[in-house]
Parts: sequence; C-alpha cells; structure tokens
Amino acid sequence: MSKFAGLGGRLYRGETSVDFIGKRRRWYAFSGILIVASGIALSFQGLHLGIEFKGGSAFTVTKTGISIVDARSALDSIKIPGEPIIQKLGSNKVRIQTDALSNEISNQVQDALASKFGISVDSIDTQTVGPSWGKEITRKALYGLFGFLIVVLLYLAMAFEPKMAIAAIISVIHDLFITVGIYAIVGFDVTPATVIGFLTILGYSLYDTVVVFDKIRENTRTITSTSRMTYSQAANLAVNQTLVRSINTSIIALLPVGSILFVGAGLLGAGTLKDLSLALFIGLAAGTYSSIFIATPILATLREQEPAMQALAKRVAARNAAPVAAAVRSTESPSAKTEGGKNQKRGPRNQPKKKGRR
Repeated sequence: MSKFAGLGGRLYRGETSVDFIGKRRRWYAFSGILIVASGIALSFQGLHLGIEFKGGSAFTVTKTGISIVDARSALDSIKIPGEPIIQKLGSNKVRIQTDALSNEISNQVQDALASKFGISVDSIDTQTVGPSWGKEITRKALYGLFGFLIVVLLYLAMAFEPKMAIAAIISVIHDLFITVGIYAIVGFDVTPATVIGFLTILGYSLYDTVVVFDKIRENTRTITSTSRMTYSQAANLAVNQTLVRSINTSIIALLPVGSILFVGAGLLGAGTLKDLSLALFIGLAAGTYSSIFIATPILATLREQEPAMQALAKRVAARNAAPVAAAVRSTESPSAKTEGGKNQKRGPRNQPKKKGRR
C-alpha cells in the first residue's frame, strides 16, 4: 500500500507517469476487437426492439410460482402470428410479447392465461401498441440522438477547438456502438428507457472527456514558446493529472447504477430498471475508458500532424539531445592545454641550483 500513497500527487506533478499516448495502438486494437464483436452481434442477432418501437401486444401475468413453461403451454392452442417472446420478471411475473393482434385473438390470449393460472382476466396487465406509433417513437429517438451529436459538436468546436470536437465525437460514437453491441449480445429489449440511458451515457462520456481536454488546453497554452515538451507529452501529462479524478468519479457513479441493475432488475424483477440500468452501467464504463484511452490519443494524433507541432517536436528532440552530447564530451579525457590552437608540450622545469653554506 505504501507505493500507492500519494500516487495522485506524483501523477499530477509528473513524477510518475503512464504512457497512454505512446501505447495508443494497444488501446486502438482493444477497441477494434470490441467494435468487431459488436458488429457481428448486431449483424447476426440484431436488437430486440420492444413493442414501443415495432408495435405489438404485451401481457403481464402476476402469480406466485408462475413459470415460462406454463405460460407457453397456455398459448399452444391459440394461433398467434409470429413467435411470442416470453420472459420471467422476478419470481412471480411472466411477460408475453407478441406481434400486433386483433381484438379477438387478444381476448383469447387473456382467457387462456386466466384459465391456466386461475386468475381473473382483469388482473392481467395488457398493453397494445400500433406499428405507426412505434415508428413515430423510433423517428423521434433518432432525431434526438443526431440533434444531440450536432449540438455537442458545435459547442466543443467553439469552446475548445475543432479537433477536440472531432476526437470527442469519435469517442462518443465508440461508446454508443459498443453499448448497442452488448445489448445485442445480451438480448435485452430496447425500450424508451433504453434510449434515455443511451442519451445519459453520451452526456457522461462527454463530461469526462471535456475534463481531460480542459487540462490539455491548460498544459498546451504556451507549448510552442517554451519548447519543453511535445504536444503528445503534454497531452499524456494531462491524462495522468486527471486519472485519479476520472477513476474515482466513475466508481462513485457505477456503484448506484450497479445496485439498480443487480438488485432492482436482477432480484426484484423491475423490467424498466433493467433496460435503463444496463445501458447506464455499460455506458459509464465505456465512457471512462474512451476519455482516457481513445479521445486523447486521437486528439494527439490529429494535432501532431500540424506543421507547428512537427517543428516543436524537432526543437524538443534537439533540446533533449544537447545535454546528452555534453555528457558524452565530458567523459572524454581532457586534452593538453593549447595556445593558438596548437598543442604545447612542456619539458622539465629547470630549477636554480642552491649554493652551499660556508
């Protein structure tokens, strides 16, 4: 534990440093693996859209000891279009989701469930959503997402600089794509609560990235005049200076969201909490990762291509090489003193002879 004492202070002062920028290819490779896995999951499994987006009917039955097998057997005698999705919610709830049903078939489903579980038809929670309403919700969700990205891009370009805005948006898309891919792998339904979670994690991801970028701007304000470090070195110092803050903030945010996910959704069976908390949990973790390992390295790559930063890198390299050359010269054996540029050899010095005493 002693080596971790005062770690934040050493990172801030530059006494201890993690080379995030120099190892950027490792982080890019890891993110590439996650993106490819997400793309494969979306291509083969796709997203399980809730009835709010694609339309349909949902029947929720509450009874102690209820099971998915009993619910499926109750529907065997009814000709339901498509394949119904049956999910267990907690210990005493089952949710049956189907495509859009006519009133006649919907009544048959309710009667079959009530008869199978010995409950009244009125106790079955029934929800019906038309396909046109689902398309409208999908369109509004996409408008909200793209509008959010455009507004954030413009704000970052004005408040910071265009290349910071580009790096931040790339990291946000990175977080969103990975979160959507994990949703496809897990198979959770995408509901309006999920969309709210997506928009929330985008805001959190940008918050963490802006904190790092603000420190980079502070470190690089006079970088070209001092020539003490390159842009990548200054950016890496900024990440180290904000590292402890980013980790602490993320842990504090993940703890309550994890409680909602594992306790509220896992133990209590709250479906809405499950949709919202999973998106938040994955997004918070991905946002913290991207602000450190993706956004800043991308920004450094973009800025290092500028002629001014390339010239700065050459000056810094020359300045760092000068002490090394001086140290090498000092280790060489000293030459004889010269006068007029020529070596002067000195013979033995003649001393006057002493006269003897009388």
